[in-house]
Amino acid sequence: MLELTNTTLRRGTRELLRETSLTIHPGQKVGVVGANGTGKTSLFSLVRGELSPDTGSVSCPGDWRVAWMAQEVPALAQPAIEYVLDGDEELRRTEAALAEAEAAGDGMRMGELHAHLHALEGYTARSRAARLIHGLGFSPEEEHEPVSAFSGGWRMRLNLARTLMARAELLLLDEPTNHLDLDAVLRLQEWLAAHPGTLLLISHDRDFLDAVVDRIVHFQQGTLKLYTGNYSAFEDKYAAERAQQQAAYEKQQKEVARIHRFVERFRANAAKARQAQSRLKALERMEQVSAAHADDPFQFSFPEPERLPNPLLSLKQLSAGYGGDPILRGVGLELHPGDRIGLLGPNGAGKSTLIQVLAGDLAPQNGSREPAQGLTVGYFAQHQVDHLDPQASPFLHLQRLDPAAQPQDLRDFLGGFGFRGDAALEPTAPLSGGEKARLALALLVYRRPNLLLMDEPTNHLDLEMRHALTLALQEFAGALVTVSHDRHLLRSVTDRLWLVDSGRVQAFDGDLNDYRKWLLERTASPGGSEPSAGPEKGTDSHRERRRAAADRRKELKPLRDEIRKWEKEMDRLTRKKEELEQALANPGLYADENKERLRELLQQQGQVEKELGEAEEAWLEASERLEEAQA
Repeated sequence: MLELTNTTLRRGTRELLRETSLTIHPGQKVGVVGANGTGKTSLFSLVRGELSPDTGSVSCPGDWRVAWMAQEVPALAQPAIEYVLDGDEELRRTEAALAEAEAAGDGMRMGELHAHLHALEGYTARSRAARLIHGLGFSPEEEHEPVSAFSGGWRMRLNLARTLMARAELLLLDEPTNHLDLDAVLRLQEWLAAHPGTLLLISHDRDFLDAVVDRIVHFQQGTLKLYTGNYSAFEDKYAAERAQQQAAYEKQQKEVARIHRFVERFRANAAKARQAQSRLKALERMEQVSAAHADDPFQFSFPEPERLPNPLLSLKQLSAGYGGDPILRGVGLELHPGDRIGLLGPNGAGKSTLIQVLAGDLAPQNGSREPAQGLTVGYFAQHQVDHLDPQASPFLHLQRLDPAAQPQDLRDFLGGFGFRGDAALEPTAPLSGGEKARLALALLVYRRPNLLLMDEPTNHLDLEMRHALTLALQEFAGALVTVSHDRHLLRSVTDRLWLVDSGRVQAFDGDLNDYRKWLLERTASPGGSEPSAGPEKGTDSHRERRRAAADRRKELKPLRDEIRKWEKEMDRLTRKKEELEQALANPGLYADENKERLRELLQQQGQVEKELGEAEEAWLEASERLEEAQA
């Protein structure tokens, strides 16, 4: 088994692990979670032996082979499938030895090696490798292309396939779903669920974790804690623990306050002095319970768009591609405020092409794209991260968008995306992929779009940021179209699914489970009849459910708008109250010559407090009505 015993790990001045212990048994599939920067990747380096603990030990059975996914792939001339086959080192060693035996004419050795090759399932290795890379989105023709012909994201897929080919008792995967589309994620999920070895998996995709792992290791404040069950079970247990911890903390604080009151009351009383001293010593010995802090480092929302024309955008008989035959043909659609659309479809079918057409980044070959006057597009894709100025700080990026804005307002806005204090003023170049994605998202939100187009927005975002993004998208007043492999996000923020396949864009009458079945059906019958865009049975009920969900959202919108209105009013009145309190704190205001000004400010303070109380009551009443309507 894999064991960490009283392990401490420091990187520079930071203590990532502090005298923590962990045991992973053979065959367990363990998800590793925690905020970015807590040390998840460093844990993998410890297990691989690339790092040594400062104290304690890390032990792994000597006969365990460990496989992990490299984060970079050189531009090799080697064909893709040969690169993937290299992941099975024992197979390659056996093939090399067999070639030597054949060259030497050693029949006895050849027979032994052929038998060993059969035991290794070496004769089916090439077909297994081909199934792996096809499942990750490569076409049969591309398996013979050189590795150098592929972009960075596609090389990462080859690295993943190479890792999955390895014969390993322990498999380490660090964010394997980044750079994958939903189809590839579903296939990887099935492969890992059937994997017989031990798995350590770092992922921020809760659906993926739920389907694959049976344990969760949680990083928190330098410790590792193992939970049984999948990610959803962990969330429930962790929430209960935090509630218990907070209750224990509050109880202890009451006891501490009681002891302090006793000491202050009887410190000078000779008869009670010994008891007071005894209580102080008891206080020193008391094991302190820390407050349970909510893990919500990111808090932001999409501001109300300046305009909401209806429709926002129309495509009419549109065909689009990149030269030559179009990828999309005869597309006709309209987008309206309140639309929540998730795009599904096989890799290469044209989902990103459609997003680029909607964004106006790709001109149609035929037909028309007709934007409404006042359309403001917010387009989030991974290439936006590459367009950040590496020398500019997050603050400067935002200030360039709005030079007239107050610096503190910009700092407050960036704080909602995790850029607080000096982090807002540091250059962008050394930021991690997740931090750059957060900054690109912040710049998009600040522009107040009324049409959001998001192509894999959760890549590199941790669970906390994904949660904050989900909450913000649920309240977004404009239209949303997204491509994502994060099924939790799709279920939470979309109420309609469109299928992009065979050049067409059409409504998919089903849910994500139906889409998985559709993919399996499509794979099982290549060249056969094309599956319909939705389940064969229950089409009407699925359509009705989605229509009902859209109607429900529209029905609740006035209540949500009222709640936002009162929240803005409470913010305004709170700022006004603070300004009045600052003015009343001026000692000079209480001189005789300023009595009239003092009386005026006190009257204003009373009026503001009255209005603030009324706004809070109205907000509470609207919130209760919304809860009742949702029940």
